Amino acid sequence: MVLTAIHIAFILFIIVMGFWRGEVRNLTHPANPEKSPGGFLPYGVAGVFNGAAMVYLSYIGYDAVSTMAEEVRKPSRDIPIGVSGSVALVALLYCLMAVSMSMLVPYDAIDKESPFSAAFRGSDGWGWVSNVIGAGASFGILTSLLVSMLGQARYLCVIGRSSVVPPWLARVHPKTATPVNASVSLAFTAVIALLTDLDVLLNLVSIGTLFVFYMVSNAVVYRRYVTVGSTNPWPTTSFLLAFSFVSLTFTLIWQFAPAGLAKAVLLGGCTVVAVAVLQVFISLVPQARKPEHWGVPLMPWVPAVSVFLNVFLLGSLDGPSYVRFGFFSVFAVLVYVFYSVHASFDAEQNGQLTKAAERLSHPVGRERGGASGV
Repeated sequence: MVLTAIHIAFILFIIVMGFWRGEVRNLTHPANPEKSPGGFLPYGVAGVFNGAAMVYLSYIGYDAVSTMAEEVRKPSRDIPIGVSGSVALVALLYCLMAVSMSMLVPYDAIDKESPFSAAFRGSDGWGWVSNVIGAGASFGILTSLLVSMLGQARYLCVIGRSSVVPPWLARVHPKTATPVNASVSLAFTAVIALLTDLDVLLNLVSIGTLFVFYMVSNAVVYRRYVTVGSTNPWPTTSFLLAFSFVSLTFTLIWQFAPAGLAKAVLLGGCTVVAVAVLQVFISLVPQARKPEHWGVPLMPWVPAVSVFLNVFLLGSLDGPSYVRFGFFSVFAVLVYVFYSVHASFDAEQNGQLTKAAERLSHPVGRERGGASGV
């Protein structure tokens, strides 16, 4: 909390300095008009979406909030507020920082390595601002790393209980009530981050995040409309496949079709087909269950929009990222098939999963907010 407060203070400082020292003219005029296009959208709408796909990894911290469900007092209330509130707040801060940066320096003159600190480095009497921003960036990196470790450790702890990964990772420290072994194991992640090229790492994290969000959006629809044993899953499955296919078709047309009337007509046709598929699904397939506490509103529109956006942004990434993602996916599947399935089955046969479920059904640490408190 202390690190986050310091980080937000630095962000607000950057925003204030950017609006104070910046010029509105820089939003539309490049530093080198002969080589760089001008205007508020110099690369058009396509440039906006390509940029969005690259910075999508900035939004991967919010799933860490959901992993803390065992450590908050009222998950049905606190988790939705934490996720939705943080997404809205950080999106606002991102937009304000982007505007302040673009006002400080024309987009084609922005330093790619250290944009904000470099913007003040050459200004007379304002060099101290560059040093302050550099210190703030260090706090931001540290805070982001801690949040990533926080969520990933608890995820490893949960799947360790079912022996999908070695149960050693599920051990909870008796005093701090935190997943100590899973936290220590994240040193391996730090080594990968240290040795991997930043651009490669960013693209790999982006494609992994987009794919996971795509799968979660589909799962939300499936869970709301299908009840195992009493509901036919094929109508929902067919809808999800059809909508994903239309989204993929739209993305391919956007990426590869030449600009012109034909492209606009094809994109418009895909949009009409997507809306029609949604309306047919809503009319023919009733919801199988209602959320007890909190659920995604405007079903299935919200997850459908999420499916489309994730597919669209996935189409903006480069080919090598898909090759790397495919390699790691195959590796994960092999580990699951040859280890996780058998280990979790053996744990179930030996009664270890039942014992874990019994421990979770008798909360002993909720008041102190421990990881063992559910």
